[in-house]
Amino acid sequence: MKILHIDSSIQAEASASRLLSAAIVAQLKTHAPAAAVTYRDLAADPLPHLTLARFGSAEGEAVLEEFLSADVVVIGVPMYNFGIPSQLKAWFDHILIAGRTFRYTETGPEGLAGDKRVIVAASRGGYYGKASPGEANEHAESHLRAMLGFAGITAPEIVIAEGVAIGPEHRQQALDAALAWIDDVAPIAATA
Repeated sequence: MKILHIDSSIQAEASASRLLSAAIVAQLKTHAPAAAVTYRDLAADPLPHLTLARFGSAEGEAVLEEFLSADVVVIGVPMYNFGIPSQLKAWFDHILIAGRTFRYTETGPEGLAGDKRVIVAASRGGYYGKASPGEANEHAESHLRAMLGFAGITAPEIVIAEGVAIGPEHRQQALDAALAWIDDVAPIAATA
């Protein structure tokens, strides 16, 4: 099994999404010790934003091949200003490539990368989930689901730690709940 581990938080060791994505990878490795892990830190080593000159570059092809060859993709995603970090959007711009991860047909787009498991470790400073006052401003999870779905990944597993910036107690409760989910769910496909 090949695992691609992506982190995008700028907060280094203080990042909730990094803590969760690392826990997911560790849990997967516990159940599949021979799994090979490729790690990409988009905050420490950001990809350039897509330009016409960069389209189809050797670096872009390498990023796309990392994604295509992975069986499991783990993505650490903080919510910044209601959306995903720009460095993560740049990564998606390198992997959402017509003819490689999707194609256009007469009946609409068709995803070509639906054969992989994607687990998203998301964090939000406030509350933006269903029925919360901030729900209308949630554009990170919805954007991720749209981009992954476009590539054919229609059922990503998403664990969210919400309210992590409200205070230390809220942060710990959110992390504990997310880590409990990881303990229960992450091994399922690792052994399949």
